[in-house]
Amino acid sequence: MKAIMLMFDTLNRHMLPPYGSDWVHAPNFARLAEKTVVFDQAYVGSMPCMPARREIHTGRYNFLHRSWGPIEPFDDSMPELLKKNGVYSHLVTDHQHYWEDGGGTYHTRYSSYELIRGQEGDPWKGEVADPQMAAMKQMNPLIRQDWVNRKYIREEQDFPQAQTMEKGLEFIRTNHRDDRWFVQIETFDPHEPFYAPQKYRDLYPHKYEGKHFDWPPYGPVNETKEEIEHVRFEYAALVSMCDHYLGKVLDTMDELDLWKDTMLIVNTDHGYLLGEHDWWAKTIMPFYNEIAHMPLFIWDPRSGKCNERRNSLVQTIDLAPTLLEFFGLDIPEDMHGKVLKETIASDLRVREVALYGLHGAHVNVTDGRYVYMRAPVSKDNTPLYNYTLMPTHMRSRFSLKELQEISLQKPFSFTKGIQTLKVKAAGYSHFHSLGTLLFDVTEDPFQKHPIQDQHIETNMIRMLKQLMEANEAPPEQYVRLGI
Repeated sequence: MKAIMLMFDTLNRHMLPPYGSDWVHAPNFARLAEKTVVFDQAYVGSMPCMPARREIHTGRYNFLHRSWGPIEPFDDSMPELLKKNGVYSHLVTDHQHYWEDGGGTYHTRYSSYELIRGQEGDPWKGEVADPQMAAMKQMNPLIRQDWVNRKYIREEQDFPQAQTMEKGLEFIRTNHRDDRWFVQIETFDPHEPFYAPQKYRDLYPHKYEGKHFDWPPYGPVNETKEEIEHVRFEYAALVSMCDHYLGKVLDTMDELDLWKDTMLIVNTDHGYLLGEHDWWAKTIMPFYNEIAHMPLFIWDPRSGKCNERRNSLVQTIDLAPTLLEFFGLDIPEDMHGKVLKETIASDLRVREVALYGLHGAHVNVTDGRYVYMRAPVSKDNTPLYNYTLMPTHMRSRFSLKELQEISLQKPFSFTKGIQTLKVKAAGYSHFHSLGTLLFDVTEDPFQKHPIQDQHIETNMIRMLKQLMEANEAPPEQYVRLGI
């Protein structure tokens, strides 16, 4: 048995043909839907990039206990468990967060890994002189580095995604006759900046004479209708590039007859707001369904189910136990995700409600019909702590000031008898001002009309507390949320 995970970053469900889009050119996603089971109720768990990847490794929510950070010493890692039990695990990725402070322990869990440079602000090419940059609303080191990198990414074969897919297919071709391997082919696209070869941009002709705009700022929309339309087309072009390389993976599976014994998972970490709800991007606003309701496609050769839809509520935390079970391995007791074997085969429900969020932001719960977003009750969004043995943020270590007031926390069940550091975390005050929100996504799928219903809210709070308790949420989280 073999398994392929093809993972895209920031892939919007609502812009894919299998989920109703009629204008994005993505024929291979339509083809993928015919080859797999399509999940209609797949939700994120911990946000954003590396917290989601920690869930892919551990099968457990982590956003209640810490912010963005590495795999911890006590974490169960799915690819490492495969490696230790005779299943070769390989990672090919251009996702540059893996080689930052906050992601440096992920790729080393695999049997082998290949890292492709140059995405976003990856500190790849070194140039002392400032690049000639198009006018941007923001000027920061990340954007400066991206414009340096773009000088070396001109032809399609130069693009990190193209190289990532080539190296992933190289692994598959080299090893297709061997058994018991897992490969994770992971590209940062279609994450911003939305920089794609011209041939994909040509799929979306439109008149635009405004500023250079392929990297929206994280925040409220202040741009014109023309600018909003333009950046949506730039994003769509990158989705079409992803679709092209998805087609190459499907072609290779056809050519090598891998469908008979190879699981295929096509997934993402989260979506992205392109002006919907008057917001750009993610992480700083409530997690509307454009962000939280994600696409997911799975082929399991054991059931042979394809071209079918599934309505069961599933999450990112389910991927690790599903892969471990596929290879006949035991599921660690600390993994709270569910094996999806029977869900793929017959739409067996594995949960009634799903929990998701970002450390220090809203804590969200959905039962598939109602979505409840619980905001902090105080303006300073406290109390809030990080529990960790790996004190690093995304691109930095914890500061000396942060570490001056640490204490030791008694073990959680998932820390395997080990105490952790308890470190005061920064609270983002604006989440309080955004308020608590309740939506009926059956009646209001675009979440334009929050509802007020005390009975429904009471029930959603009950489910929220039950999930928090089941996942050993620290006591201050209940205080922060006023529940």
